[in-house]
Amino acid sequence: MSINTDQDAIDHLLMRGVEHVYPSPEFLEARLKEGKQLTLYLGIDPTGPDLHLGHAIPLRKMAEFQQMGHKIIMLIGDFTGMIGDPTDKSATRVRLTKEQVLANAEKYKDEASKIISFEGENAAEIKYNSVWLGSMTFSDVTELASNFTVQQMLERDMFEKRMEEGKPIHLHEFLYPLMQAYDSVAMDVDGEIGGNDQTFNMLAGRDLIKTLKGKEKFVITSKLLVDPTGKKMGKSEGNMITLSDAPDEVFGKVMSWTDGMIVPGFEILTDLPYGEIKEMNVAMGDGVNPRDFKVKLAEEVVATFFDRQTAQAAVDRFNKIFKEGALPDDIPEMKLSAAMSIVDVLVEIKFASSKSDARRLIDGGGVKVGEEVVTDPEYMIDPAKQPLIQKGKRFFMKIIA
Repeated sequence: MSINTDQDAIDHLLMRGVEHVYPSPEFLEARLKEGKQLTLYLGIDPTGPDLHLGHAIPLRKMAEFQQMGHKIIMLIGDFTGMIGDPTDKSATRVRLTKEQVLANAEKYKDEASKIISFEGENAAEIKYNSVWLGSMTFSDVTELASNFTVQQMLERDMFEKRMEEGKPIHLHEFLYPLMQAYDSVAMDVDGEIGGNDQTFNMLAGRDLIKTLKGKEKFVITSKLLVDPTGKKMGKSEGNMITLSDAPDEVFGKVMSWTDGMIVPGFEILTDLPYGEIKEMNVAMGDGVNPRDFKVKLAEEVVATFFDRQTAQAAVDRFNKIFKEGALPDDIPEMKLSAAMSIVDVLVEIKFASSKSDARRLIDGGGVKVGEEVVTDPEYMIDPAKQPLIQKGKRFFMKIIA
């Protein structure tokens, strides 16, 4: 297969949405100009049932490599997923069973196929790291561990913080970056892509493959889209867009982002030219309403995960509801067998993740039954009356008996 060595394509790959390139952008540029097929991977631990925005960002970068003719691998961390990555965690993760991680990974290929291709001459490959990690002996692990020091592991910010706070650090958490590092060796890859929160783990793999195979592995860390609190958009933060979300849901979630997320959202999640993004940023600085640009961002994100026609339909429905005040044409329905409090209903229909979350929604005036804003968490919902529940401006559910 021919390899694209066009300078503009290489520049875009090295710059768009990229935080860092190790050992340097110049090193990777030289490799890309050689015209030889490179093999690189993105590792995903199946700790949740859906891929989300945090996965979509490096997947988009993987797609660029694939389109240029390089070999890409989506590595399912079915072994490491049972341990749990301690990155950014102030406490030890709850460990998952083999059955749980495999169940979580069931939809990953279908969801990832919205961004990368598993068909054709240069199809993406799926691998599972239990193939090599699950067969290692205690002697193998001891030998592997001899390539790292305790001081190296303690350099991780979350470990330093836990020690300061007197919180435990379990030994298996030290082994996590070691296992992820060995993935690079087992697959004999040229490079790895991941979010910038994975820098420590990916550089551990770079060190290990250099030690064991004398190979210079490149690492690309992608920028993260963070929420107003500075937290990454991810499963554990409860504020993510998943790749299983319906188009209107994706559109509505983007519209709920803060204005400060518009420009980085365009850079990381769309292919809009830098020049247009810069013009939007200048226009917002000059007082143009950011809402119009956010609608454009929402449209582009839906088009990325679905197609242009679906995106335009989402825009039309959004305008009908918010500009014209109309109800959606296809309000979903949920059956309830008995009367329940509004708090329980919000949890049941998944408008709230917990009862405390439901109470916060009610306290904030974000819940309506029909035209009435609900203020009492004990408000009873009678399914026989077929009430219409509304959360915020974009979520509707009709309750039926």
